Amino acid sequence: MASAEPVSIYSDAQLASDEVSKKDIVTFLQENGREKFLRDNKVFGKIASIAKGSKKDHLIEVYHKMFEQKAFKGTVGEDDVAEVTDKTSTVTFQDEPAAAAAAPEKPKYTKQVMKKGGTAKVSKGDLVGCNYTGMLENGTVFDTNIATSKKKKKDAGPLKFRVGQGKVIRGWDEALLTMNVGEKAKITIEPEWAYGRKGLDGKIPPNSTLIFEVELLTCE
Repeated sequence: MASAEPVSIYSDAQLASDEVSKKDIVTFLQENGREKFLRDNKVFGKIASIAKGSKKDHLIEVYHKMFEQKAFKGTVGEDDVAEVTDKTSTVTFQDEPAAAAAAPEKPKYTKQVMKKGGTAKVSKGDLVGCNYTGMLENGTVFDTNIATSKKKKKDAGPLKFRVGQGKVIRGWDEALLTMNVGEKAKITIEPEWAYGRKGLDGKIPPNSTLIFEVELLTCE
């Protein structure tokens, strides 16, 4: 049975902050990336040496690239496919019955609309702006970009990212593709499409189901 694809455990804001070190990024890349991809992007080898000799901007770029190219351990890259194709180009295969087609993956989130939006829908690659609050199942808030007593209004602002490019957890990417601009929804995401077995930085325990209240403000 194939293992589940890794999920992005850091937001753009976290990657750019001191909260996530170069060593953290290199460790994640080496735990999840395909060896050829790591070598091609000069992040294969001793973690401490790579972290010391690399610029953080480069590591962040490689982090995003790994998700965009799905260059994960146990996957086959384009170069590997080309090699296999060359070796088997003379082999003829019989057509498989249509019934043998793989069934679509069952979504690992649910969405409850709290406020309806307009008609503008989100497509993969769109730049969206959102307000959000993230909670554990017991109601504990672990993250929000909405102004509170601890987060000054001038420091708060919409979270912006491109949908479907691995910049957020998969549950967000998938759920936003079902939303319209102006819509507010309660999205409950299972661990497999959230932070999985690892959790996040002591804020999110392993294997946690997460609940987000998300308001889609803009879509470009």
